[in-house]
Amino acid sequence: MPQVTMEAKEYTTSLASRSTPSDQESDSQSIMDDKDLPPVDGGPQAWLFLIASAMLEALVWGYAFAFGVFEDYYSTHEPFQGSGNIASVGTCAMGIAYLLAPGAIILMILVPKLARWVSTIGVVIMCLSLALSSFSTNVTHLLLSQGIGFGIGGCLAYTPTILFMSEWFVKRKGLAFGVVWAGSGVSGIIFPLAIQWLLGKYGIAATLQISSVTLFILAMPFIYFHRPRLTATEIAYHRLNFRFLYNKVFIVYQLGNTLEAVGFFLPTIYLPKFARSLGASDFMASLTVTLVNLFQVFGSVLMGFLSDRYHISTCILISTVGTVLSVFFVWGFATSIPPLYIFCIAYGLLAGGFSSTWAGVSSEVQRANPCADETVIFPFMETGRGIGNVVSGPLSEALLKGYPWKGRAAGAYGSGYGALVVCTGASALMGGICVVARQLKWI
Repeated sequence: MPQVTMEAKEYTTSLASRSTPSDQESDSQSIMDDKDLPPVDGGPQAWLFLIASAMLEALVWGYAFAFGVFEDYYSTHEPFQGSGNIASVGTCAMGIAYLLAPGAIILMILVPKLARWVSTIGVVIMCLSLALSSFSTNVTHLLLSQGIGFGIGGCLAYTPTILFMSEWFVKRKGLAFGVVWAGSGVSGIIFPLAIQWLLGKYGIAATLQISSVTLFILAMPFIYFHRPRLTATEIAYHRLNFRFLYNKVFIVYQLGNTLEAVGFFLPTIYLPKFARSLGASDFMASLTVTLVNLFQVFGSVLMGFLSDRYHISTCILISTVGTVLSVFFVWGFATSIPPLYIFCIAYGLLAGGFSSTWAGVSSEVQRANPCADETVIFPFMETGRGIGNVVSGPLSEALLKGYPWKGRAAGAYGSGYGALVVCTGASALMGGICVVARQLKWI
């Protein structure tokens, strides 16, 4: 790593002072103008960092988003068949990875020498948790290992991306985050099919053990490039300004973000089971998750591209309207596999890009709160998504209990999954609350 010059040292050693708008401007100027450091928004090292970030994102979230395949297997095989709260394992893993993001960012700011190694520690914890989950004999064991353990490790593995991204990308930050989020979609194309094949051939224990070793081998070559552009040695106290949490701009965007998350993960968890209820084979059932993840790649990059050019509420409006229509009118009336696949494509493309709006949301919140740091705002958006995620697990179990409306409504609404469809669509609709708030000039 190149030595830090005097300008960069000013960035790292003057951080103990109270945050002011000029602090933020000088920090940003130092990041962009220092000629002795690797260039921002381009250059080999910036692109290698972006590739490493996308790879870690792919391994963490691609595997987590494939939990629908595990959920289908656990509910139909011993020793987990007939157990409750199986869906909570997947939502717990994803929810914790989101919820702990602010804590991980704060830890890296307070202990800057540790920041470089956080992703390595995370990968080790994540893979070890998967290996331990192979010995599970009940759902509680799965919750502790494949749920909580994987979530903690996953959080530490990918969170440094948020902190380091502002050092490597400035003008192209929205697009850069879109590329990173697309990583989970790329791996999501492969993981569901690979996991389905492994489960059928080797069973659950071997599948989890193979997964643990494979994720470790794939992650390690990229860890070296998952590093900061600046070498910070002093605590950046001025970045830890949390007054934005009480600002109405943040509250409105966070409310929509949290409500959208309540239903966002439900399709990827239950689509394989729903497809099976329509007569799909194992491959055709797992293909539903693959299609969502595949088109999430395009959705994430497109939304990141749009967020660099248009107001973020416009981007959220596009995602919200498209998602609501696809849920209520395509999934809601799907009675065979072809329309269900159409829904998977639309949902991945439109709903899958929602998280790519966070960079734009963070910029909006910072405009309303000039003393706030974008890299601190961003993980709190993830916390909102984590809250919605954790809630969605037990909520979905309650919605499916007794298969309400079964045989009493048309299409998927009368399949027993109707309440799940309505919950997903309603939460997507409420995710656009910022659009209404901006039209009413509340923000």
